[in-house]
Amino acid sequence: MEHFYIGDSYGGNQGWFRSFMMRIGGCGAETACDSSLYFALHKGVEGIYPFDTAPLTKEDYVDFAHMMEKYLWPRMSGIYKLSTYIEGYYKYLTDHGIDNIRMTAFSGNEPYELAKSTLMKQIDAGYPVPMLILNHKEKTLKDYVWHWFLINGYDLDEESGALQVKVVNYSWYTWFDFYTMWDTGHDHKGGMILYDL
Repeated sequence: MEHFYIGDSYGGNQGWFRSFMMRIGGCGAETACDSSLYFALHKGVEGIYPFDTAPLTKEDYVDFAHMMEKYLWPRMSGIYKLSTYIEGYYKYLTDHGIDNIRMTAFSGNEPYELAKSTLMKQIDAGYPVPMLILNHKEKTLKDYVWHWFLINGYDLDEESGALQVKVVNYSWYTWFDFYTMWDTGHDHKGGMILYDL
């Protein structure tokens, strides 16, 4: 999928934020900011991003993130429920006159095959997918534990059925095996947010 650059950064970066708490716990707000910019740039949603989009600047993005902080602020336990993200982002959208974006929670307890088909359907429809991982058995995913991020692409191996997903995080993207990501090995799971216009 199309995304956006801010200078050399692929999407935003919570490491830019002005406060310590936002730098360590602002991933939910950053995910909502990146989603908003995607809707503004690629879906024509007006009023969702309060600054100029040409050019996008780091300074404006950071100001935007601290506006979003009011709705998705870092908290001691983190934004560990899909419903908390939905409620906070809906409040931001409502306060800015945006009433045509819907969100649905897709639990991490759902079976992998359903998650796989749902994710592909969302990407095919042109929607980035916010995802939350709470805990994970795989040490290679330690940077994604208790963390929100966007998925904005996939690559399906037609022969084996294996699905690689494009994960946007910290100014860049990485490809991961989706089965491995979904199979956290823990009972307490996150999940995905499904957007729809």
